[in-house]
Amino acid sequence: MQFLDHFKPELTIESPGRINIIGEHTDYNMGFVLPTAIEKKITFQFQKNGSDKTCHVYSKGYDTGFELSLDAIAISKVEWENYILGVLNEISKRTDKLRGFDCVLESHVPIGSGVSSSAALECGLAFGLNEMFDLGLSRMDIVELSQAAEHTYAGTKCGIMDQFASVMSKEGHVILLDCESLEYSYIPIHIQPYKILLLNTNVSHNLASGEYNKRRAQCEAGVTALQKRHPEVKSLRNASMEMLDAVKDTIDTTVYERCAYVIQEKTRVLEAVEALKANNLKRVGELLYETHDGLSHLYEVSCPELDFLVEFSKNNDAVLGARMMGGGFGGCTINLIHEDAIEDFVAAAAKAYEQAYNLKLTWFEASPSQGTSILK
Repeated sequence: MQFLDHFKPELTIESPGRINIIGEHTDYNMGFVLPTAIEKKITFQFQKNGSDKTCHVYSKGYDTGFELSLDAIAISKVEWENYILGVLNEISKRTDKLRGFDCVLESHVPIGSGVSSSAALECGLAFGLNEMFDLGLSRMDIVELSQAAEHTYAGTKCGIMDQFASVMSKEGHVILLDCESLEYSYIPIHIQPYKILLLNTNVSHNLASGEYNKRRAQCEAGVTALQKRHPEVKSLRNASMEMLDAVKDTIDTTVYERCAYVIQEKTRVLEAVEALKANNLKRVGELLYETHDGLSHLYEVSCPELDFLVEFSKNNDAVLGARMMGGGFGGCTINLIHEDAIEDFVAAAAKAYEQAYNLKLTWFEASPSQGTSILK
C-alpha cells in the first residue's frame, strides 16, 4: 500500500485481548461475568491523511490492507475487514467529525483462541479515532459501539463482556460486571504462588458463530416459557432453578439444559468472587471444573480437544481447576496452576495431546492487565 512509504504515526494505541475467570455465556443472558484484559495486545498506529473521506488500513499480520471511503461503508467479503468497517459505520451514526486517516495494526492476540481478538480490534480502532479526531465518545460509548459493530457487520450477537473488558480493565484486578445494569466493581486478584495458564488447542471448529446464535435463541425460548408463569422474568438472570423446574414439562429437553447451565453459572460467578476475596483458591478451582462440566454436558459448546485437556489437568495436584474458555468449539482452556509446576505440566500435556490428536499444543500465561490505552 502506497501510504506506507510516507507513514508517520502521530498516535499509538494498545488494545488487549481478555480472559474470563468464570461466567461463560452468561453475558447475553444478562448475568454476571468476571473478565479482565491480558497483556496480549493489538497495537494500532494512526495518522491523519488530510483527506475528507479516504482511509487506509494495513494489517502487518496478514500483510495486506484495504482502502475505503467514509461515505461508502459496506460489508466486505473479507472477514477481518468487517470488524473495522462495522466500527466506522457505528461511529458515523454518532458523529460527523471523523475524517480521512491511515492505520497500521499489528496483533499479538492469538486469533481463535477465545481471548477475543475481535473486541480488541474493534475497541482499539474506536479508541484511537476518538482520541485523534476528538470525537467526544466516552469509554462506555466505545464499548457499546464496538459491540454493535460485531452484531451488524461480523454477524455475531455477542454480549457486552468482551468489549467491556478490553476497554475498562485495570491491572491486577478482575471485573465483576453485571451485564443487566452494567454496574461493575474491580476485584483485586492475589493468586500467588498460582498463575493463570492458557492451553490453546489450536482447533477452531467452524460451528462457533452459528452455534453461538443458536444457543442464544434456545435461552430466549426458555425465557418465553418462564414468562408465562413469571412475567417479571426478562432474562435468565431473573430465573431460579425452581422456576425452571416448574416449566420443565413445557419445554424441549435441550432448552431446559441450556437454561439450567446459565442459572447455575450465575450463582457460581458470585461464589467465585467471594472465594477470591477470601483467598480460597481451592474453591475457585472447584468452581472452574463445575463450569466446564456444565459447558460440556448441558450447554454443549465444548469439543473433544477441550474436554481432553480439562480431564488431563485433573491428574495433576498443582492444578486447582480448569475449564474451557470463550465461545467454545475450540480455543483455550484456562488453568489455575502453581507456578513451580507450569513447565512440567505443559510438557506432559503437550505430549499427551499430540499423541491423542496429532496436534501441537501452544500455551501462554495471562495476568490481569490495563484496558485499551495510549502508548506513551
